[in-house]
Amino acid sequence: MLIKLENVEKHYSGFHLNCTMEVPEGNVTALIGPNGAGKSTTFKALLGLIFPEAGTIELFGKPIEQVTEKDKEKLGIVLSEGFFSGYLHVEDLVPVLNHFYARFQKEEFLSRCRRFELPMGKKIKELSTGMRAKLKLLIALSHDAKVLILDEPTAGLDVLAREEILDMLREYMIPGDRSVLISSHISSDLEGLCDDFYLIDQGKIILHEETDVLLGNYGVLKVTNEQYQALDRSRILRKKRESFGYSLLTDQKQFYQENAPELSMEKGTIDETIMMMIKGEAV
Repeated sequence: MLIKLENVEKHYSGFHLNCTMEVPEGNVTALIGPNGAGKSTTFKALLGLIFPEAGTIELFGKPIEQVTEKDKEKLGIVLSEGFFSGYLHVEDLVPVLNHFYARFQKEEFLSRCRRFELPMGKKIKELSTGMRAKLKLLIALSHDAKVLILDEPTAGLDVLAREEILDMLREYMIPGDRSVLISSHISSDLEGLCDDFYLIDQGKIILHEETDVLLGNYGVLKVTNEQYQALDRSRILRKKRESFGYSLLTDQKQFYQENAPELSMEKGTIDETIMMMIKGEAV
């Protein structure tokens, strides 16, 4: 297992993180949830930027305390906050990265900068939001990292810029022995990229599912009050009161299609699942 967190706890005023999750080799795993749910706190704990009060963290099969500087070079990181000085030119990063990473791939980095039309002579602070996002990812990809940890890498980008970044990540995964842990608010990115996802809310993981299973097996029933009372609710995960009756989230869509075909069923999506799991009530 390349990444493993078990009962990792961190307390702040009004917030308590308790997170268990893992990322196996060859997987793209998403950590999703609303703002303030605990995504960035989880990433910071994983990277040693904050220190949990309880639980265990492993990277590359080692306890976090035993991870060496050489091990850390296997990580490519994009954080939503923090970056190189905006007064550096893009070309100034080459000697800096060459100093930081023993496996820095200078020619590959320069080739990608040309491919994505990054202006080498411009200061970082003068780049557009999309250019800065691409530059962050190119830096993370520049030293043959084994694992990418990406906190909202597509936030604030237009459709074309997001697709370019997703293409880079798909290329990165081609060898088959790498992994990505990514957070994002944009469900369309996750559906086309990720193998599985963890849904976090108020510091706790409330759902872990494979993306294919969610898209294939989950659905939302729309029922009247009378239909709700007569329904077999044993396969319902969450309910939400509506003007017409109830919306009901199920992870066994086929059961209801076969046994109650008269009911209205909508295909499950990541957005719908997030909304129902967080805003809905237990049945």
